[in-house]
Amino acid sequence: MARPQHFGYFFSRGFGPQAWGRSDWDWGHDWTKPDLYQQSVRTLEQAGMDLVIAEDAISLGNPSTLDLRIRQAYGGPKHDPLLLAPYLFAATSHIGIAPTVNAGFTPPYLAARQFATLAHLSSERLGINVVTDVGSARHAGLPPLPHDQAYDRAEEWLTLLRRLWHSWGPDGHVGDPSDWHFADGDELDAFHHEGAYFTADGPLNALPLDSDPVVVSPGGSGRGLAFAGTHSDVQLALAPLSAAAVSDYRDRVISAAQAAGRTAADLRILFVLKPEIVSSPDEADRIVEASRHPSDDDLRTAAIAWSSDSETDLLALDLDAPVPDRTFGDHVSAGTIRGLLGDTPDAPLRTLLERKARKGRVSSREGFVGTADEFADFIEELGSDADNDGIIFSGDLHPAQIHRMLGDLVPVLRRRGLLRREYGAGGIRANLFDF
Repeated sequence: MARPQHFGYFFSRGFGPQAWGRSDWDWGHDWTKPDLYQQSVRTLEQAGMDLVIAEDAISLGNPSTLDLRIRQAYGGPKHDPLLLAPYLFAATSHIGIAPTVNAGFTPPYLAARQFATLAHLSSERLGINVVTDVGSARHAGLPPLPHDQAYDRAEEWLTLLRRLWHSWGPDGHVGDPSDWHFADGDELDAFHHEGAYFTADGPLNALPLDSDPVVVSPGGSGRGLAFAGTHSDVQLALAPLSAAAVSDYRDRVISAAQAAGRTAADLRILFVLKPEIVSSPDEADRIVEASRHPSDDDLRTAAIAWSSDSETDLLALDLDAPVPDRTFGDHVSAGTIRGLLGDTPDAPLRTLLERKARKGRVSSREGFVGTADEFADFIEELGSDADNDGIIFSGDLHPAQIHRMLGDLVPVLRRRGLLRREYGAGGIRANLFDF
């Protein structure tokens, strides 16, 4: 039997309009209310997912591109997923929930107290997806930071959170009702921290935890991978999905962990996958062939999505000319630019968008269109050939989207022994590290 892997779901549009622009909208869910998300996470728990990671962005983005980003709801609005988390915990019993948090945006003491509270409320099913979105700094009166320095701040922030979570020590909480001795103040760490970015005092005014909230991080740069190797329990990996690429990426994260005195067993590296499951190989071939001849509407849709992601109006550019130099401002990451331009930055924009619209068969490892059995073959191959820990599926947190993506795939993964059939005892950490 195949080696089991861990699976989760990346709630990719955040706590915002789900299914906007698709017929799923006509199901009539109100995206601002919890029912839609509660129904969805119950389905994911039934499917055996270990965790749901909720995307978030605090800002609507660059003032000059606000209309571009919100016209089709690509870039917002978004409500705070941390405040949605208690509703999701109330609807489920086992699955972990990891809202995105912007490291440094919330003061460390307040963040540590909020997360400790949610961890207790959820029986330690809380995770935090730690990001370093420096573009939002102006909304809180914070100075913008360069990429690597933002990780330095995140490192100090997270280290301080952990010290606060452990500021009661192993013996601070006594809880002895025989003489009503609740706690021993002498055991608490009343520390003073004054670092490069934060000043705070302990101890934390929250009950200690048996284990810390699980830390997820998505960074793929050298500095981001170093952060993950040092601090993360889950690396949310965005990378090409071939056995060779997965193996290379894993080697880099594990090397970073070893440099920090950790081992491969201390973290899980989960690769993001958005499958298009179809009923037959013939249907897959039809979809792939159609994608090779995108219409102008298809190209416009691709341009709108990339314009929102890059906060740059690509619709204003000449489709039949290369993207001009200095089109992208300093607020656009090198990874985002590279994702659009690829290895052919001098190609016409039309060619770049056509390439983005093009799909491929998972059976030939050229894309992500295929049958449930073909995807199971692919996932099993990544486990056996690249020692992969698991997969994070990506999409709207909408019941119709989830059923469309996973309805046929989950039974096949279970029959193959790739996906858990039941949860063990414990919270999110136990789920992720039980095998």
